[in-house]
Parts: sequence; structure tokens; C-alpha cells
Amino acid sequence: MEAVGAIVALLFVLFLVLGVYATVKVARAAKRGVDRTILEARRTVEDTTLRAKSFAQVGTAGELAQLRLSLRTSMRSTQDVLHAGVAEDASLKESLELFDRLSVHGHELDDELRRLERDPDKAALAERLPDLRERTAQITKAADSLRWSARDRARKFASDDLDSLSTQIDMEAGALRHWTTEPAPAQAPPAWPEPEPAPGKDAEQTWSDPSGSDRAARAQEPTQPAIDPPAPRPAYPWEKKTKPESTT
Repeated sequence: MEAVGAIVALLFVLFLVLGVYATVKVARAAKRGVDRTILEARRTVEDTTLRAKSFAQVGTAGELAQLRLSLRTSMRSTQDVLHAGVAEDASLKESLELFDRLSVHGHELDDELRRLERDPDKAALAERLPDLRERTAQITKAADSLRWSARDRARKFASDDLDSLSTQIDMEAGALRHWTTEPAPAQAPPAWPEPEPAPGKDAEQTWSDPSGSDRAARAQEPTQPAIDPPAPRPAYPWEKKTKPESTT
């Protein structure tokens, strides 16, 4: 009985711990969502304010607002592209690390531009504007280079995948239409000509001579006997002369 009670108590504690852990996780996720929403709203309001200042104000204040707006727009666009691409292409991790280092300089410049917007010394501010323009252009150029490189890489991979897919589809379509690409049957060789029957002989068959010149040439050749006649036997001095046979 005590063992059952201990098991029940252990299960209760376990469920209680799991409930607390789940509650904490949900609360933290909700807090992150709220913080993200507030941050996005704050950024939207600030960007809208900067856009309005760049159009409404003239002189140094308007130029500072324009520098901040271009800097923030370039950095945010590059951050979104790299964070979205690193989930599919692990090789972008190095580019994301470089962007994080670049973001440090971008935040420093943005904070400096924000402080200078409230600076009453317009003459000193005008002297610093060339350096601020150069720093802003350098940071935005580096961010744009990272962003367009990541986009070109993603576009190249998509183009290669599309070409490979098109090739496979063409091969599959050809395999499905195999009946339209069957080779034509080979033609049978021509038959030999039938022998022509000789005149007056229906039972016998002779092959026609394609040329009559061979027959005429064989007719003009001199005939030779099949066996040569015997040569005369030579007479030797020690042999007796043969007597002529008597006619009587």
C-alpha cells in the first residue's frame, strides 16, 4: 500500500513539474511574441517618422534622416534575406557571421545619427556630414553586396534544379511515348531474278547471260584436242631393222 502511495505521489510531482515547465515555456514564447510585435511596431513608427522628416525637413536635419532611413532599410533587408536563406543553405552561415559583425558598425552609426539629430550646433554638424555620408555608404554597400550575393546563389540553385527537373520530365515523357519512337522494320534484301527458259526446251532452265560479249569471245578461241598425239619413237643403231611384211 505504501508503495502504491509513493508511486502516486511521484507521478503527481512529475506531472506538476511538467505543468510548470510547459507554463514557463508558453509564457516565454508569448513574451517573445509580444516583444517582437512591440519591436516591429516601434521600427515601423520610427521608419515612418524618418521618411516624413526626410521629405518635410530641409538642410542638415533632413539629410540625417535620409542617411538613417537608407542605413536601416539596407541592413534590415539583408538580415531578412540571410536569415531566410540560412535555413535552406548552410553555406550562408559565414555570410551571416560577417553580417553580424557589420551590424555592430551599423548600430553604432545609427545611434550616432540619432544623437546628432538633436544637436543644436548646425555648423559643426555640417562639417561632419561628409564623414557620415561616407560611413553610411560603406556600410550599406557591404550589406547590399551580401544580400544580392545570397539572392544570386539562391536563384542559381533554383535554375539548376529547374534544368535538371526539365531534363527528367523530358526523359519520362519520351519513355511514356515509346510507341511513337519505335524503329522502322528493316527492309528485306531484293530477291534473285528467276531463270529464263531456253527456247525449245520447256523442261530445262538456263540462266540468262547478262552480256553477250563473253559468249562471242569464247567462240573465237581455237579448239585444242583433249589428248596430244604420240610423238614418233627414235631409232637406235643397235636395233635390227624390221623386215617388211610379205605381201604374198
